[in-house]
Amino acid sequence: MTPTSLRLVAHGHTVALRRTHFGGPDDGLDEGGLRAVRALADVGQDRRGHLSAGDACLSSPAAAATQTADALGLHPTIEPALADCDYGDWTGRAFEEIAVEQPQALHEWLAAPDCAPHGGESVAAVRDRVGHWLDGQRGLGRRITAITHPLVIRVAVVHALDLPLVTYRQVDVEPLAIVRLTGRGARWQLRLGAPRARSSA
Repeated sequence: MTPTSLRLVAHGHTVALRRTHFGGPDDGLDEGGLRAVRALADVGQDRRGHLSAGDACLSSPAAAATQTADALGLHPTIEPALADCDYGDWTGRAFEEIAVEQPQALHEWLAAPDCAPHGGESVAAVRDRVGHWLDGQRGLGRRITAITHPLVIRVAVVHALDLPLVTYRQVDVEPLAIVRLTGRGARWQLRLGAPRARSSA
């Protein structure tokens, strides 16, 4: 069976990410984020983590994800399962603001992945959504590039490696990070490696 090769790519910087706000679907790349994505595209396929326009490309519906895909020269199909967490009443608000106004609710959300005091999704719900999608890709035997959000990638890694959900807090995903997973049989493998060197020929 041909394994599925999946590249999870975190979208570029947004104002919400830089200011530690709970982002929403309309939060697009900021100027610096767009420059960084274009710079990544300019170095060429061989030096950007094996991204290829020939791969199937999927994207979160969010503006930041689709803009990242476009700037990389990819042509994404929208995949709702790759959407960011629905932060409910906290969407667009600063982490520090919530910490002052709703300290207990924020503590509950950070401590208990199945808790959603903001009225949106819990982290556990995001993991279930993303995990169900991830399991459906494993046996397809194709190369997929998926542009999505740091939290989505964090829970995807936890699900793929069958780790306790609370460990998602120990997985840091920076903008434009690329995580490679290979689906073989009933399991995913995390693949770490350096980008291929550009040929001098």
